[in-house]
Amino acid sequence: MIVTIDGPAGAGKSGAARLLAQRLGFDFLDTGAMYRAVTLAGLRTQISLTDQAALAKLLDAIHLDMPPGQVLLNREDVTGLIRSPEVTAASGAVASSPVVRHRLVRWQREIAADRNFVCEGRDQGTIVFADARCKFFLFADPQERARRRHRELTARGESIMLEDILQAQKERDARDAARDIAPMVPAKDALLVDSTPWTLEQVVDHMEQEARKRM
Repeated sequence: MIVTIDGPAGAGKSGAARLLAQRLGFDFLDTGAMYRAVTLAGLRTQISLTDQAALAKLLDAIHLDMPPGQVLLNREDVTGLIRSPEVTAASGAVASSPVVRHRLVRWQREIAADRNFVCEGRDQGTIVFADARCKFFLFADPQERARRRHRELTARGESIMLEDILQAQKERDARDAARDIAPMVPAKDALLVDSTPWTLEQVVDHMEQEARKRM
């Protein structure tokens, strides 16, 4: 069984997906981390992240592993590195790449084949696992999402203004919703969940009830 959780950054997808997977006894797949890992690899090799031929060669040369709580790029643990501001700023071009999306969709389906998974991202319920039995679209008020991101970065020792986060978030939302390939929109059969007034536990309580109805 596949459970998908899509939605914008800061809505709480990763935390909700991890906790929901634990409660259900499922595995967890952070697909956004996969795009970030490809972005990091591209930055390291200094290729143009809009050059589709160069990205295709890059994908042929890397190997991604996604053990619980980790992202391994060619066996190197890059879990923390892929959350850097540099990777975040550059990831949009990679996420919009037809070559990268085609390859990562294939990898994601291979990883989840014949297994129980909670998968989170932008296009899990619409593209990658369009026939998933249980789909959620998690969203929140933009100001609250920005505050959550600000707390996360501050806790990691990064210094950034809340206003800058809000502006970057607005631009990313517009880009994700408008892109030609796999735009960020709710699947027609997804359950919409507004996390603004809820704690993480409350969000997952609701999701768990709905998921168990479909098990």
